[in-house]
Amino acid sequence: MGNLPVENGGIRETLVSRGHEARLRGFSAIDRYLDRDSLPFVLVETSASLTELARLFENLRFPGAALADAAAEFQGRDYLFRCPDSGAPEDSAYSILSFSQDWKTGRFYDPRGFYPLLRRIRDEPARLQAPPGPAAPPWWDGFETAGNWLQGVTEGALILARYGCYSCGPENRQREFGEIARAIGELPRPAPPGPEEQRLLLMGLLDSPHPELGFEFLLAAGFAGEYWPELARLDGVDHSKEFHPEGNVWKHTMETFRYRKGGRHSLLLSLSLLLHDSGKPLAESSGGHRFQAHAELGAQVARRFLGRLGFSQALIDDTAWLVKNHMFPAAMPRLPPNRGREIVEAALYPTLMELYRCDESSSFKGLDGYYESSAAYRRYLKYRRNPYRGADGKKDRAR
Repeated sequence: MGNLPVENGGIRETLVSRGHEARLRGFSAIDRYLDRDSLPFVLVETSASLTELARLFENLRFPGAALADAAAEFQGRDYLFRCPDSGAPEDSAYSILSFSQDWKTGRFYDPRGFYPLLRRIRDEPARLQAPPGPAAPPWWDGFETAGNWLQGVTEGALILARYGCYSCGPENRQREFGEIARAIGELPRPAPPGPEEQRLLLMGLLDSPHPELGFEFLLAAGFAGEYWPELARLDGVDHSKEFHPEGNVWKHTMETFRYRKGGRHSLLLSLSLLLHDSGKPLAESSGGHRFQAHAELGAQVARRFLGRLGFSQALIDDTAWLVKNHMFPAAMPRLPPNRGREIVEAALYPTLMELYRCDESSSFKGLDGYYESSAAYRRYLKYRRNPYRGADGKKDRAR
């Protein structure tokens, strides 16, 4: 049940073998119940003290109480610990996050009665609105007990991104988001979130089935405008309705996530989709080009944004490359064979084609351009392997 790479050895075995209680809590327990992959981070509640954790895990770090009492990395995931001796207040802003699982026995605990809602999410994974069934509290139940505004906003965004909006339909979603966001706005304001908090939140949203719902909530609550202005300003840039009936640049960007393939989504592709048009608010019109050089400007925005959140330099470089070149596949079929060879030959070109497919799918243009570009790419690969022909398929006279 659930994909957690810790069952045989590692964090769980270390805690349990030393006699400590350990529970998966909140998102990690819910994902385990739903038999889904875990977030990029795992939430653990343990009876071990901070001193004991420091003895057990050599790589233990202390990211700040707002995020966790302590954290350790194992097999590519961060494990975030809450300990009883830390003095930290109850850290679940929403009642649904009181759901937990005993990590030793596997037994689930549901003190607030969310089993009916979770069962419907599990049995109807493709739906965003709950079918008729046993009554369950709405997703936002309990937010008024959140410790602060930041907690209410970020946890609410992750709930929506991971589990959909099973308590509201598309026709009233924006209104309900706004109402909840305004109510959360009455909560105390904590210190601003640090880079690691913001990075884990962004990774969690992009790793979820419905990131657009989480981002919409962050926009409605003012979080995006305050901490991620590079994204919020997309909402102020209109698109041509002829090619982008889905709306402005923000709505177009959110729409692209619907077309990602597979279950576990590539962080690189998701970041590139999120930022591919981030240069448009900065671009100027020139001749027939409304967003002149927006791809190059977007690559600069991506570097600043991801750098501020502390992403690795390699991931920043790859994302910036994809954003900078995201217009190239559309032009490839009409370019001379040797034009842009360094782009086509790049290891990231298949990911660039996926970015192009999602981008085109979210517009009115359809996928004709994507299929044409894919055919041109296949021809290029075919002739590149032929020592007697050039990249255009013509015989190489030099041979």
